[in-house]
Amino acid sequence: MLIWLLLGGGAFVLLAVTLLAVVLTFRNDEGADFGFSDRLQVVDIEGELFQSRPILEQLKRYEDSNSVKAILLNIDSPGGGVAVSQELYAEIRRLREKKDKTVVAYLSSTGASGAYYVACAADKIIANPGTIVGSIGVIAEWVNYQDLLQWAKVKEVVFKTGEFKDTGSPTRELTDRERTYFQSLIDDMYVQFVEAVASSRKLELQEVRMMADGRVFTGRDAKERKLIDEIGNFQDAVDLTAKLAGISGKPRLIRLTRQRVTLLDVLTTDLSRFVPFNGQTLKSQIRFQYVWK
Repeated sequence: MLIWLLLGGGAFVLLAVTLLAVVLTFRNDEGADFGFSDRLQVVDIEGELFQSRPILEQLKRYEDSNSVKAILLNIDSPGGGVAVSQELYAEIRRLREKKDKTVVAYLSSTGASGAYYVACAADKIIANPGTIVGSIGVIAEWVNYQDLLQWAKVKEVVFKTGEFKDTGSPTRELTDRERTYFQSLIDDMYVQFVEAVASSRKLELQEVRMMADGRVFTGRDAKERKLIDEIGNFQDAVDLTAKLAGISGKPRLIRLTRQRVTLLDVLTTDLSRFVPFNGQTLKSQIRFQYVWK
């Protein structure tokens, strides 16, 4: 009898360990299941867009899964870096065109500048009537501490190979030629933004230019201007995504759970990946951004 109890207890422990391993394996997918029913992936795009890799990894996660037919972008962001916004835009277009994924962008509180650029890559855009939308434009800024160095009687010594090599140095004023040079860069990035909006939203370039002066609009106004497609909340966005993807019934949502930083992480981990500004970022003298300030 004791032997049977021991065997039964061992089998129970083995089963419990196996189930725990399975749960841990799929712990990053909120709502993940083992069936093959139609699923809808929710990708959160929140805060200022400093780097593309974490979001790109989410977008690519189910690109070859036939059971994940659609992606819902849950956006609440003022935008961010020019290149980051363009990378995300290009990846979403690739998923639609090469992987046949339906993509819908939901703008919750804010979908401005670079975040709106990203949303334009989706099949449809839906927002609340009071959502902040737009801010089509480019900005570049940095801090000039020339006067502080003069006050401290500190001089910077620079050797360079060309006139524009140290353009944007925080230790001196810009020359007229440098201002013209920088403005040409910003103007080109602006044109790229306007062209992306016009192409994606099926609007005339001049029509977009008239709205592309940095202004933001409410969701209701944005719909009238054809910057978005529908007015609604998150559930409306889920329903619209499912309908466009041909999913009947209530879709199963899968969502990457947010990584939590524990006290142990603080004590033992390099936290630079958790913060938007790290040492490398601070070395940059100027950042070109699609961001709503």
